[in-house]
Amino acid sequence: MAKITHVSPLAPKGGFPELPVIDGVRFAALEAGVRYSGRTDVMLAELCEGSAIAGVFTRSTTRSAAVIDCQEKVTLDLPGKAAILVNSGNSNAFTGQSGFDSVAKITEAVAEEMGIDQKRVFTASTGVIGEPLKWERITAKIADLNAALSPDSMDMAARAIMTTDTFPKGATQSADLDGTTIKIAGFAKGSGMIAPDMATMLCYIFTDAAISRDVLQQCLWLDNAKTFNCVTVDGDTSTSDTVIVGATGKADMAPITDFADPRVHAFREALHAVMKDLAIQIARDGEGATKLIEVQVTGANANGPAHRVAMAIANSPLVKTAVAGEDPNWGRVVMAVGKAGERAERDRLTIWFGDILVAENGWVSPSYTEEAGAAYMKNDEIVIRVDLGLDNGTATVWSCDLTHGYITINADYRS
Repeated sequence: MAKITHVSPLAPKGGFPELPVIDGVRFAALEAGVRYSGRTDVMLAELCEGSAIAGVFTRSTTRSAAVIDCQEKVTLDLPGKAAILVNSGNSNAFTGQSGFDSVAKITEAVAEEMGIDQKRVFTASTGVIGEPLKWERITAKIADLNAALSPDSMDMAARAIMTTDTFPKGATQSADLDGTTIKIAGFAKGSGMIAPDMATMLCYIFTDAAISRDVLQQCLWLDNAKTFNCVTVDGDTSTSDTVIVGATGKADMAPITDFADPRVHAFREALHAVMKDLAIQIARDGEGATKLIEVQVTGANANGPAHRVAMAIANSPLVKTAVAGEDPNWGRVVMAVGKAGERAERDRLTIWFGDILVAENGWVSPSYTEEAGAAYMKNDEIVIRVDLGLDNGTATVWSCDLTHGYITINADYRS
């Protein structure tokens, strides 16, 4: 597809944030010509000896060879340095045995060049599905990548993994762990094929905290449920969804080896903040998006049903196109609640657009005016609130509107 030159109108106004150096991690990125010329399309990250690696991945039954390889390796908890190599332009998914062969060739080359156990080399690929990966273009650049590694090149790595993204996505937080300040920073890519199932498109987060793999994995798993699994652009789950967190242990602290450690709470708060920030940035960069949509559901009979109702609203093409057209068509919200398949009672349903009460007691609110609803829909950020009036189950998810731009981007994707 033609190179994307515009930036989403919903992009963070300050641009890519200034990310801190994470002690024990180095990055490099360059152009390998995986699919296109003139684009930085491969990134390499090196993590120091003893780093803990945790990950969550797509549950798609057509997931890529790289995902399957990472799923096996992330459980091993081996010593030594680790490396992450990611390419854009080709997802290496649905490519049969050649997909696994490509992963093996790349991980072997990285391991040999960097002196790392091949089982500690993690890869990911993003881009077109169903075309063999020209792995030799990547392996030809690994020596150059290794030579270019630098602790302050995380921004370059973030740009190298973009496909239809209009801006790179980064976030950072710090936390006080019983007197020791630790840093967390990461980046993500994604703007289409976004309806995560255990992960998002691609996301890499790094921290200098000293924390065991098992505890790190549990933190990631729990925080993922409230962040990346609560964002949707188009209802489609990628074959390549991957979130990896690496903890270098370079902070001056006693290691966290038990999830019951009181320091875990502060660590999780900071990790959650980074993951939530990146998840919302993905919704802001939804293909063709002009409006960010936040859906809040309360009053469900449990959190799970609340989440499913919220996703039904957020994924509804009718709701999304109404928002794009700045039409306060609250009947489409009612429709989406009803199709979710969860318990709901018409006469207990309450709907708001922002702070505007739209419907209550099974009917339009006497205080609601179409003019107020239409004026609210002109905002760049739209909040749809629904209370089911049943119990205390809650959920919040993020999405974007659906415009003709989405069709244009995806109709041109392979050309």
